[in-house]
Parts: sequence; C-alpha cells; structure tokens
Amino acid sequence: MKHVLITILAILYFTSCNNISTTKMATTEHEKIVKQYYDHFNNHEWVKMAEMYSETSDFKDPSLGNGIVKQTRQQIVEKYSGLSKIFPDVKDEIVQVYPSSDKHIIVEFISTGTTSDGSKFELPICTIFTIENGKITKDFTYYDNFEEPEQ
Repeated sequence: MKHVLITILAILYFTSCNNISTTKMATTEHEKIVKQYYDHFNNHEWVKMAEMYSETSDFKDPSLGNGIVKQTRQQIVEKYSGLSKIFPDVKDEIVQVYPSSDKHIIVEFISTGTTSDGSKFELPICTIFTIENGKITKDFTYYDNFEEPEQ
C-alpha cells in the first residue's frame, strides 16, 4: 500500500511539473507577442500591428463606446492612424506584464504624446489580451476616459 501511495504521489508531482512548464511556454510566447505588438505601436507600424489580430477581433475600449465592439484589421489601422495624426509622437511604455492563463496576458502601460499645440498627455492604461493560435482575438482596454475638473 505504501508503494502504491508513493507511486501515485510521484505521478501527480511529475504531471503537475509538466503542466507548469506548458503554461510557462505559452506565457513566454504571449510575452513575445506583446513585446512585438508594442514595438509596432511605438514605431507607428499600424498595418503590422493590425496583422497581429485575427480578421475580426473583440474590443472593449472607452474610445469605441460601451460594451464589446468588433473591429476588423482595417478599422484598427484607421483608428491608430487617426490617433497618430492627433498625437504624432504617441508612445506606450510597458510598466508590467502579468501572465494570466494559456490564452490571456495583461499589460500595464503608460501612454504619452503631444498634440500639435504642444499639449502633452500621460495616461496609465491596462489591457487584457486574449491570444489564440498566435493572434489577438480580444483586446479589452481600461483607462480613465474622464478629464479632471478644472479648479
């Protein structure tokens, strides 16, 4: 009986170690995808960035309205091309990456930029990416979309 218990414990141990390494590998791939995504963003390579998404992806983003909005790759290119016209030096700096599961990764970052009149902004943002088969299928972005009242 004692040998059976030891065998079962050994199997459980090696199985759990195997699962941890699979999750770690998936996370590493997700981190590579996220790094490439922000490289494209910071270089204003909107087409390359949009190609990282599935043909049509789900978005939650205050700039798109309430709820989930479906966006095509072309709509993604148009959105970010418009953003870079307003903020020609828009840039995102990753603060922290939080692996979440085999399909999700959370990115905390600071977005900065300057308008043509010299106004600057700095906006903390958090995005939850869902990545399936190497493509971003969901982009749920959260930030404070309200301006502070003037005093």
